[in-house]
Amino acid sequence: ESMHAYAANVYTSVVEELMKGKQRKFIAVEQEFFRLWWDAVATDTHKQQVHQLLQEGQLEFVIGGQVMHDEAVTLIDDQILQLTEGHGFLYETFGIRPQFSWHVDPFGASATTPTLFALAGFNAHLISRIDYDLKADMQKSKKLQFVWQGSPSLSEREEIFTHVMDQYSYCTPSQIPFSNRSGFYWNGIAAFPDPPKDGVYPNMSLPVTDSNIHLYAQTMVANIKERAAWFRTSDVLWPWGCDKQFFNASVQYSNMDLLLGYINNHSEEFGVTVQYATVGDYFQAVYSRNLTWEIRDSQDFLPYSSEPFQAWTGFYTSRSTLKGIARRASSLLYAGESFFTQYVQKHPASSICKCKALKQLQSLRWAVSEVQHHDGITGTESPKVKDMYMNNLMYGMFNVKKLMASIIFDMNNAKKNGEVYSSVYSKDSGIADVDQYVVVYNPLAWNITTFVSVSVSHSAMSVYDELGHSVPAQVQSSAESYSTYDLYILVAISGLSYRKYHVKPLDGKQSAFVGSSVKYKRKDITPADQQGQRLFPVGNNCYQVLFDQNTNLMHSITERETNQTIQLTQEFLEYHVNGDVMKGPISDNYLFAPNASAVPVSKAVELEVVSGNLMTETRQYFYSNVTAQDYIYAVYTRMYTVPEGYNGKLLCHRIEQEYRVGPLELNREAVLRTSTNLNTRQLLYTDSNGYQIQKRLFKAYLNNTVARNYYPMVQTAYIEDDTTRLMLLAERAHGVSSQGNGQVEVMLHRRLWNNLQWDLNYNLTLNDSSVVHPVIWLILGTKAATNILYKTSGLALEHRPVVMFGALSGDKPKLPRRLQQNSVHSSPVAVPPNLHLQTLSIPGWRYSSNHAEQVLSVRMGKQKQGDADFSRVLLRIRHLYEVGEDPVLSQPVTINLKSLLKGLGSVVLVEERSLTGIWDVNTLKRWKWKTAQYPSKGFSNSTDTSENYIVTVHPKEIRTFFVYFQGQ
Repeated sequence: ESMHAYAANVYTSVVEELMKGKQRKFIAVEQEFFRLWWDAVATDTHKQQVHQLLQEGQLEFVIGGQVMHDEAVTLIDDQILQLTEGHGFLYETFGIRPQFSWHVDPFGASATTPTLFALAGFNAHLISRIDYDLKADMQKSKKLQFVWQGSPSLSEREEIFTHVMDQYSYCTPSQIPFSNRSGFYWNGIAAFPDPPKDGVYPNMSLPVTDSNIHLYAQTMVANIKERAAWFRTSDVLWPWGCDKQFFNASVQYSNMDLLLGYINNHSEEFGVTVQYATVGDYFQAVYSRNLTWEIRDSQDFLPYSSEPFQAWTGFYTSRSTLKGIARRASSLLYAGESFFTQYVQKHPASSICKCKALKQLQSLRWAVSEVQHHDGITGTESPKVKDMYMNNLMYGMFNVKKLMASIIFDMNNAKKNGEVYSSVYSKDSGIADVDQYVVVYNPLAWNITTFVSVSVSHSAMSVYDELGHSVPAQVQSSAESYSTYDLYILVAISGLSYRKYHVKPLDGKQSAFVGSSVKYKRKDITPADQQGQRLFPVGNNCYQVLFDQNTNLMHSITERETNQTIQLTQEFLEYHVNGDVMKGPISDNYLFAPNASAVPVSKAVELEVVSGNLMTETRQYFYSNVTAQDYIYAVYTRMYTVPEGYNGKLLCHRIEQEYRVGPLELNREAVLRTSTNLNTRQLLYTDSNGYQIQKRLFKAYLNNTVARNYYPMVQTAYIEDDTTRLMLLAERAHGVSSQGNGQVEVMLHRRLWNNLQWDLNYNLTLNDSSVVHPVIWLILGTKAATNILYKTSGLALEHRPVVMFGALSGDKPKLPRRLQQNSVHSSPVAVPPNLHLQTLSIPGWRYSSNHAEQVLSVRMGKQKQGDADFSRVLLRIRHLYEVGEDPVLSQPVTINLKSLLKGLGSVVLVEERSLTGIWDVNTLKRWKWKTAQYPSKGFSNSTDTSENYIVTVHPKEIRTFFVYFQGQ
């Protein structure tokens, strides 16, 4: 609909209008719309014109990602993916490389973004939405521009000049004193979904005429001068446009041409000259002034409030299901990419069509990229648009599961009529009949030991590995379904490898342990005269958790190694919020505006403990009172005991919790509050996009203190005192806060309705009646111990093994030797525990990695010939630790890429590239802005390159390479 009513007209009419005047300029950001236009709407003439306009600098692509991504709730991996997707298209098609950002609309600014854009080769970064009160202060003191060192470890090496837009933000100020219509918007407002037949749109500005041109000029100049006072140079960026503008570029430019000409002809009188410009033109002007700029450290601009009662902290949790699926899709894509890359390298003469396989991967790359939009994964879209994102994600996931299943088939030489179907991370589909195979792929480049769970129809089961050895497993009644059982299989799998398990009915030899259940009857948790405590323990080798039998609530956790005990209780609460604009501030998809403190939801808790040799699961059901029929809230807590002979360190050191929340009543926001006796002074730590940790001090405000102390948790949050730390790891984004000493609360779900006209117009009321099942892992221990555990654990949660099922048509498959070697023993690629193999994929781009060659082939029109390139492998390696975070793990790591990748084949060439692949790092020279710290203005150079395949990766670096193998 956006394409039809608006976006296609923007590109078509802007391109045509730019051709009519060399002075005219335009910037374009999101590649998703541009690519849809380019592939489906643009004529050959339009395409030639775009090439010409780019060459002459009239059209400039800024950012150049698929979308303008959200900064609060996205994972750095997915930000990089969507940026790389857009950049790959732009470089392949036009030979151009974006160098500036235009992050005008994300709701708050993360400190990861400046690092991301610096690594991508950008020369300057531009943001707009920061706290209203902070912006007013920065504006007054001319501090809206600075050099931002977003990463404490990379500091000045990946710093970037940053411009914060002033109070007028990215839209043209539309008040004009001589008309009651808005000014400067001569094409009016886009009408959805059908453009008016007569071409007359609502609210079209007065055309510029001889009688009003002087008034128009006075209005524009007055605004320019007001803004000039807020900046240090005499260059003023005056954005012209807004959301859904320029669908009729002809009327826009023809009016503005007259106005600019008039002002420049009277520049003596007005004291200004004006010109059309791109973002690059503006930053070039500021850069050439050669001023010395202040440095900003790794502090971010989150959360974001636009007014005293408008804290944009609700979207950290809005549409939790979409947030969860987006991350599952991202994780499946990560697995599918490395699986396919290995297959292509090791089986060059394969039976699978590589071009079709690449298309299957591309469908998921596209879906995961687009949902990173600042009105996508944020949950700030209408239900119809949310359904589009969901459908695209599900379709892409289906394609990648199909691809992975067909690769397994091919590698097992199975009969083609055998059926392989796959289910990834879902409890509801699985093994209906016994005697099936479960194939489990570990997408991480480390060995893992973990449990995978599958649904089975009865409890008498045996599990065997490829060699016929019995595998430890436990089966128990399912918490959510009366008719099925959950089978937990202990899997130990090398990095980037898969194992095959045979699940069959009990054959008398070795059966899976059966978990036995004890039910504790419902207890009222609010009696006045609490009788003496009756505590009972549940535990494993790492932790003992005590439950209070009087309340059925958790009481304390003891960490066995140090024998430290912390009091710890958990309860669900709800914030009641207002939906009537006549009665005060409202909560909606974006905003969180609680009426008062959160209210406990339950007066009675039922408890069931299911225990077996491998795992104990406690199931707590929270009821509104002792006699209530149904529950809205439940917690399933799992602790694992790992048998001898397995490396169970990570598995033992986590307490897994799965929550069941919903459907909520209207205008309720559900939180899980964990209260401890740690003296945390209300200090909270949260991750920034899964990349670095931000320290969050509790701040008291005149208004809205609760909501303004909510922060995004993308992967990690923790609280600590002098000795002990409690960490929470998440598989989707949530809002998180510490509203009291020793407390951390996570917002799990929201259901809202309000009558704000703007929300109603766009169907943004978040009447979300779903039930959500988020998972959080708890880790408790000393700071030193948790430091070692949480990075690997966070990635183990993010990239849980991919589980696929197959019924291999009756006969036992004969496993080729090759597979046994690979999957059971050696790991094709293994990295040390402080490094993460962030990307291993075959992008398929056809561009030359030599820039002069690529530009030439674009000029000659040769850039689109031939099939996708399967010989180039994209590799990224990330150092997980900050400088000084851990005595051992924070050290630089030297690796030999040739030997690292020898399991895939013989490496013949490695090229080090910029983050998105479009620059050779040796030719990338970013602008060096002068700061008090480093006065010499020059170009900043990249880090050491990979001589003879040896690379040293320093703390927090993300290094990107193109790798070519023998025979490809």
